Amino acid sequence: MAGPEQLLQLVLVGLTQGAIYALIALGFVTIYNVTGVINFAQGEFAMLGAMLMVSLAPLGLPTPAAFFLAVAGVVVVGGGVERLAIHPARRASVVTLIIITIGADIVLRGLALLAWGTDPLPLAPFSAGPPLTFGGAFITRQALWILGTTAVTLAALYAFFEYTYPGKTVRACAINRLAARLSGISPERMSLLAFCLAAALGGVGGVVIAPLTLVSYDMGLYLGLRGFVAAVMGGLVSAPGAVAGALLLGILEALVAGIWKAAYKEAAAFLVLFVILLLRPQGLFTRAVARQAGL
Repeated sequence: MAGPEQLLQLVLVGLTQGAIYALIALGFVTIYNVTGVINFAQGEFAMLGAMLMVSLAPLGLPTPAAFFLAVAGVVVVGGGVERLAIHPARRASVVTLIIITIGADIVLRGLALLAWGTDPLPLAPFSAGPPLTFGGAFITRQALWILGTTAVTLAALYAFFEYTYPGKTVRACAINRLAARLSGISPERMSLLAFCLAAALGGVGGVVIAPLTLVSYDMGLYLGLRGFVAAVMGGLVSAPGAVAGALLLGILEALVAGIWKAAYKEAAAFLVLFVILLLRPQGLFTRAVARQAGL
């Protein structure tokens, strides 16, 4: 039986993992609310953010500048995916569009393999120094960067959707695409904006997690699956639900790996997904009602 300090340590690790899952899950929710499409290339946006940060770090740029350039590069890729793959097929069925995102996922992973190779790449932490002590548990400085960056990103995202005109137009499309079009809002432009936002969220997650793990071309698959499970836990339409689901999933994985075996951690996310789809397909944090804007 784990002691209180060990449990606290596992919870802190889980919150750090869950914060990354939350950023990726919000990308799923943003695109799904606006377009009705599940973007299975979302995990690759995180991978690209990490890869670009690793490539920019040796150039001697200040960390904020490298951070901004890496995320901006991912945003360009996200917009390119929407314009080149989704927009031309916008009148196709939702199933077709989802298959297109799977193809985009494969293409992005293949391009990353060609560009960076198969060898895992390291990235130095943003802040040097030993771990900090919290209630008898330890937390790394990079974990604080992850938690802080996620909190700031969530606050900025909330302000964007609540207080800016572009954010309100995105929410209008999420609530009713036809009514938004009749009001002069272009759903096609909002689709592009949604993909760019989702790419930015994934890029931020990839950049901040890069120093905690070796970066590889195939890391997007792992992160994307976790983000998808977290989004499903929130019903795919609720941003707060996706964040809560991501944090719960991160803590669950950490507890499973710490108390039982690390190998069981890989199965935890899929078991959660199976149980939710079987018992509560509308999500843990939403009611079984018509689609709503949970942004």
